[in-house]
Amino acid sequence: MTVYFIGAGPGDPDLITVKGAKLVETCPVILYAGSLVPKAVIERARPDAKVYDSASMDLDDITKVYTDAHAKGEDVARVQTGDLSIYSSLAEQTRRLNDLGIDWKVIPGVSSFQASAAALGQELTLPEECQTIILSRASGRTPVPEKENLKALASHEATLCLFLSATLIRKVVRELSDVYPQNWPVCVVEKASHPEQRIIRGTLADIAEKMHEANIKSTAMIIVSKVFAIDDFVDSKLYDPTFSHACRKAKVVEAEPVTEGESHE
Repeated sequence: MTVYFIGAGPGDPDLITVKGAKLVETCPVILYAGSLVPKAVIERARPDAKVYDSASMDLDDITKVYTDAHAKGEDVARVQTGDLSIYSSLAEQTRRLNDLGIDWKVIPGVSSFQASAAALGQELTLPEECQTIILSRASGRTPVPEKENLKALASHEATLCLFLSATLIRKVVRELSDVYPQNWPVCVVEKASHPEQRIIRGTLADIAEKMHEANIKSTAMIIVSKVFAIDDFVDSKLYDPTFSHACRKAKVVEAEPVTEGESHE
């Protein structure tokens, strides 16, 4: 018996991985984050699957689903939004499973910061301009370690992707304004990859007001980056004809002829 933690992606039901979808289709027990995971993902479940919505459950309730399934030898597809490596409660669940001796595995998914970059049609790194992406959040009801405060992170001038911070946008602007000028670019993507996806583009000077006018309060990715304002950048070395790179030295291998009676498998 295994508990499979599956990243279902940011909202578009087609962005779940093939491996994740197959597990949802075959596992006899499904436990999913009902407030976030699209119903179309869970509709893949087999007709006789036991399906639980974790939206109203606490950690003890969730653990009981795992222990009951373990007692019956039934695999569990634990379906959560985005990717399990970021703000997913994976650590607290797997700590319980480790204590109980229950096997578990993680199936990665597409994160909302990736879906937001796709919606913007934007590479979040540019050659010789920005080569680092920082994934973080503003400090609110859930505190952030002092050394990871926004002012400290902003000092790197890396692309800054802020999760779970839409309601704290004015706080975000105040803290970043201690480091950046008011014309520093900011993009906000609400419900990335959803049919109702919305994009707001602005600067530190006006992004808070624009979000207020659009009534964006949740399920939004805030991306703060100078790459949004840079058009004149150098090409990467990847496709530079003068740049020697082992990965570009492809060989053409001719297939050996198949004689009569040999298998093509």
